[in-house]
Amino acid sequence: MTKIFIDGSAGTTGLRIYERLSAREDLELIKLSEENRKDPAARKEAIHAADAVFLCLPDAAAMEAVELAEGSDTVIIDTSTAHRTAEGWAYGFPELKGFRDAIRNSKRIANPGCHASGFIALVKPLVDEGLLSPDAALSCFSLTGYSGGGKKMIAEYEAPDRDPLLKGPRQYGLTQQHKHLKEMKHVCGLNIAPLFSPIVADYYAGMEVTVPLYAKGLKGNLDNLKETYKAYYPGPLVHFDENADEGGFLSAAAFAGRDDMQILVDGNEERILLTARFDNLGKGASGAAIQNLNLVLGLNESEGLVIK
Repeated sequence: MTKIFIDGSAGTTGLRIYERLSAREDLELIKLSEENRKDPAARKEAIHAADAVFLCLPDAAAMEAVELAEGSDTVIIDTSTAHRTAEGWAYGFPELKGFRDAIRNSKRIANPGCHASGFIALVKPLVDEGLLSPDAALSCFSLTGYSGGGKKMIAEYEAPDRDPLLKGPRQYGLTQQHKHLKEMKHVCGLNIAPLFSPIVADYYAGMEVTVPLYAKGLKGNLDNLKETYKAYYPGPLVHFDENADEGGFLSAAAFAGRDDMQILVDGNEERILLTARFDNLGKGASGAAIQNLNLVLGLNESEGLVIK
C-alpha cells in the first residue's frame, strides 16, 4: 500500500488533503503525534518512510523538509511558494501543454499558487496558441474567500467581535509584489508581470480570477478564444463552459467545496473578460496536490476528488 505523509497537516491545505485522503483505501497515512510534528528527526523519519510527501508549510520550513528528504526516493509535492520556479521541479498543473509527463516522471513537484492557477489557466493557452503576445501588458483581479489566508485570517473573520471593516471586500498586494506574480509571469512565458489586484471578501471559500482584454490586443476574436479553451481543456478537472447561467452575475463562491475549475469567456467583440472559477482550497491548493499525487501513482487524476 502506498504510504503518504502530510508535513504540516494542521494548516488549512494540509487538513483538506488529509480529509480527502483519509477516505481512500489505497493509501496509508503516516501520522506524527502533536509533540513530534515539528521535530526534525521525527519528520525526517516519516519523510523517508513515505512513498510521497505533501509539504503544507511556510517556505523556509518547506526548504528544510526537502533537505530532510535527501537520500530518499520519496516524491515531494510542495504546496508552498518555495519551488514553483525552481530548476528541477515540475510545475503541478497537468492540464498545461507538456506538463503532465513532466509531473508524472518527477520526484519534485511544486503545487501552483491559488491566484496563479486561475491566471495561468486563462493566459498560457492563449500564449501557447499564438493568440496573445508574450509582450502583452496584462491586468488581473482575483476574488478569494478568507480561508485562503490560513488559520489566522479565518479566526479574524469568524471572531464574534471582529473588525467592522471585514464586512466589505478588501484589496491587498498593493505594492504589486504579491508572491504569485513570479510564477504567473514565468509559467505563462510573459515578458511583463501582470498588474495584479487580489481581493479577499467575507465568505469562506471560492475563487474567481478575471483577466480583462481588449480584442485589438489579440490575434483572433471571441470565437477563437472559446474554441481554444474548448480544445485545451476537455475536462473533467478543468473545463470550458459557454456560460454560467447565474442571471448576469458570477459568484466567486460557486465552486466552493469542489476540486475542478471552470473557464468562461464573456464580453463583446471589443472588450473581453476571461474568468476562472474554482475553490482556493480545491484546484487552488489541496485538490491540485492530490491530482498530482494521482498522476504520479498512475491513477485516474480525479480519484478521491470532488468534481460536482
